[in-house]
Amino acid sequence: MLLVIDVGNTNTTLGVFQGERLIYHWRLTTRPTRTVDEYGVHARNLFEFARLDFQDITHVCIASVVPPLNFTLRRMAEVYFGRTPLFIDHTLELGMKILYDPPSDVGADRIVDAVAAREKYGAPCIVVDFGTATTYNAIDKDGSYRGGVITPGIGISSEALFERAARLPRVEIKRPAKTIGTSTVAAMQSGLFYGFALAVDGILRRMIDELTEDESRPHVVATGGHAPLIATGSELIETVDDTLTLDGMRLIHQKVKSEKQEPEVRSQKSE
Repeated sequence: MLLVIDVGNTNTTLGVFQGERLIYHWRLTTRPTRTVDEYGVHARNLFEFARLDFQDITHVCIASVVPPLNFTLRRMAEVYFGRTPLFIDHTLELGMKILYDPPSDVGADRIVDAVAAREKYGAPCIVVDFGTATTYNAIDKDGSYRGGVITPGIGISSEALFERAARLPRVEIKRPAKTIGTSTVAAMQSGLFYGFALAVDGILRRMIDELTEDESRPHVVATGGHAPLIATGSELIETVDDTLTLDGMRLIHQKVKSEKQEPEVRSQKSE
């Protein structure tokens, strides 16, 4: 079985694949101050709850955009699973040309999203990932990673309103019943929801125009925590795929394994 760990700035998602099937996945808060043992205990508790055996994990794959956690998670994989993890970055043989300057600036999350979207939905396509930042990733008709757009995420935008405006409260991010809010909370919810939904469609229209060639219109897929919500207000998001990132990690690991690039497995508790 394959354990994948997607480390974002806000959340860390763990998933377990049995072959091509995702059998379990969990989401934790990302905390760079956690120790190797704290992450190990969290993983052990999740596995125990799911009645999974640590020894059944034969490979570990990590996609991280939080560099301070890389060493911690590497040691956690080595100590608790007895495996040296594969870290995903642009240097791996991805089967996808990265047309970005420089390629090293493309985060692991954007790489796995792009690989998964091309595999599952074909090219051209666009992935919108609603994370701490909202990222838009363009895959052209040749299947190459063309580039994208990065904007603040809806969560940090909401927090900024609360922190910087003395009379504005922290609100639940949800779709309001009406556009015109009749209370401060409703007005803020309307601004956050419709502001983001309209901004998403505005950016997507421009990206679609740039990517569309020979009547080959890109498929638009959304993923990330707020994707199901924002998609209800978007005219251009066609598919919401909650497990796109984890699927991309499995696909890349599978390709690297077949190319014999995978790191050498180390014995359990090797140090």
